[in-house]
Amino acid sequence: MLQLPPQPDRCELCLRAVARLTRHHLIPKRLHRKKRFQKLFEREEMITRTLWVCRPCHNAIHKACSEYELGLHYNTREKLLALDELSVFVDWLKDKPDGFVPKFRRQ
Repeated sequence: MLQLPPQPDRCELCLRAVARLTRHHLIPKRLHRKKRFQKLFEREEMITRTLWVCRPCHNAIHKACSEYELGLHYNTREKLLALDELSVFVDWLKDKPDGFVPKFRRQ
């Protein structure tokens, strides 16, 4: 049976203590059946390679680039934080109070 990483008490990107974290699959589940990803990653790795993140960070991840780009190029915490758009957001968010939820403007 696969062992998923346990849920920490802080977001793994902004490091804020948040009551409710979401699991971000570093290799999006939609890509697990694609042959290219099956060649690059073991099934267990695709399932267990995750981060626990707060909802604002999770939204920012998916706003930064496509699922395909996330799975292929940004599939670790370090690689995600190398994305300028995401690192700027995380730097801004990390000093906010634990319960703070940013208001995103629609474009």
